[in-house]
Amino acid sequence: MRTKIIHSIFSILMAFLVLFSTFSFTVEKHYCGNKLVDTAIFTEVIRCYDTEVVADSCCKDDVEVIKGQDQLKVNTLDDLDFNTQFVFTAYLYAYISQAVSLPKQNIPHQYYSPPKLVVDLQVLHDVYII
Repeated sequence: MRTKIIHSIFSILMAFLVLFSTFSFTVEKHYCGNKLVDTAIFTEVIRCYDTEVVADSCCKDDVEVIKGQDQLKVNTLDDLDFNTQFVFTAYLYAYISQAVSLPKQNIPHQYYSPPKLVVDLQVLHDVYII
């Protein structure tokens, strides 16, 4: 049970790692003179002419693009050498051949409900199993 939970957590973390490694975004910064006015990641930056009256010659925008991974390498069985392919297919065949389903067992007392005890006879007669 514990290993199942650890395996599930590890699988979710690996999925997020793949997701965020392929994620690209831009960081926009707007400067008025030497003063940083606004920084934005997913929205538009506030320009200095929106907040105060400044000549456009002293304003500048800095755009930093953070690129994610463009391609993910997908390996196939053909990329492996012959010995590795042979060992892999032999292991897979042995693993699948061991997965034999068991016959359905008949449980005769599955729906048996024991009688209700009115009094505990062992306590009543002081008989205990030691």
